[in-house]
Amino acid sequence: MALWRIVHDACVPHVKAGEGPKPCESVDLRSGEEEGVAILKDLVGVAQMLAIPTRRITGVEDPQMLAPDAPKVFAAAWKAEALVEARLQLRLPREAIAIAINSKWARSQSQLHLHVDCVAKNVVDALAEYRSSLDETWRAMTVPLKGRSYFARRLDSADLSDVAPLRLLADGVEGASAHMDAYSLAAVGATFDGKPGFILLADQFSLKGGGHAEDLQDHDCAIAGSAP
Repeated sequence: MALWRIVHDACVPHVKAGEGPKPCESVDLRSGEEEGVAILKDLVGVAQMLAIPTRRITGVEDPQMLAPDAPKVFAAAWKAEALVEARLQLRLPREAIAIAINSKWARSQSQLHLHVDCVAKNVVDALAEYRSSLDETWRAMTVPLKGRSYFARRLDSADLSDVAPLRLLADGVEGASAHMDAYSLAAVGATFDGKPGFILLADQFSLKGGGHAEDLQDHDCAIAGSAP
């Protein structure tokens, strides 16, 4: 519950008192606390940010995230890529940033949080080659990512403000809606036909592993060293 205590007991009260968002990077309460999202620098990584709802939501399995009034936490997470770049003091290509949420069985916190960070270089390379094979239907990839076979689909959205990625997972992958606690999801920046979009990647936890889409990220941001 550490993340919930930081957001609920420190960041939000500080903003309400006009004292700024610390220890968070930002707290957006423009639509109220039920719809708000806080951005917090993770202790792990050189630039990793966490996007955390200011509403009490346990995780990927919480039914609130499939409701029409779910907070726009994915859109807030994508905006936080600017904070990642500020830490790196470098502009990164869209394809170098990913948002990841881990399954219930592969996480350490019971407050929903999205990891925003650099993509591992070998994942960027694999997705660049695979991108043309994607459409708006979820399918199992024929190329493994970090040793796992992910379901993948194309998403035409500039900033995730107009979509609900977890709803797309629940509705699009057979059996996911009944077992959301076992699924992890990543949204990796992409470009399709010259327009901004995302590649959505889903993986299911099993006794053999998986359910930890954060594995697709590199918290050392090695790709920043090769960015033009």
